[in-house]
Amino acid sequence: MIVRCAWVPPGDDLYIAYHDREWGVPVYDDRALFESLVLDGAQAGLSWSTILRKRENYRKAFEGFDMARVARYDKAKVAELLADPGIVRNRRKIVSAITNAQAALALVEEYGSLSSALWQFVGGTPRRNAWKTLGEVPATTAESEAMSKFLLKRGFRFVGPTICYAFMQAVGMVNDHTTDCFRWGEV
Repeated sequence: MIVRCAWVPPGDDLYIAYHDREWGVPVYDDRALFESLVLDGAQAGLSWSTILRKRENYRKAFEGFDMARVARYDKAKVAELLADPGIVRNRRKIVSAITNAQAALALVEEYGSLSSALWQFVGGTPRRNAWKTLGEVPATTAESEAMSKFLLKRGFRFVGPTICYAFMQAVGMVNDHTTDCFRWGEV
């Protein structure tokens, strides 16, 4: 029997595929990192299941998370997105995606890539934790707090320390699979 992290709902094929193939795998691609930042911000106050089920719609609505395109969205595009039932229709979250695209492009200009700017908080190398239970996994860390301050200072929104830590987990900056999970050793 395959043992997974306790947060994975049994029988939910979409969630299982996300856990087994994506969560915790190191990501260095700027577009994929931007996507994860937007989706983690969109999750605020909602379940990850809600966002995961809407992810393909987000990819279409935000043009594959092309930062340059999203950064140019105007009021008409915001209105169009607010009418899209395939995404979370929250004005603040939609506008934050645009603002975050603009801020991300500034980081690319400054650091050469979004990846370089974000991975600096773990020294460019994934941290491998060894949590035995889900209860041991923190909601924030000193690194996620530093990332949050860094991003907020540069104009990002929906990037509090908890969101930043969820982002760090998702993109493999930290391996927070529990030690009994079959992915802990693989990631």
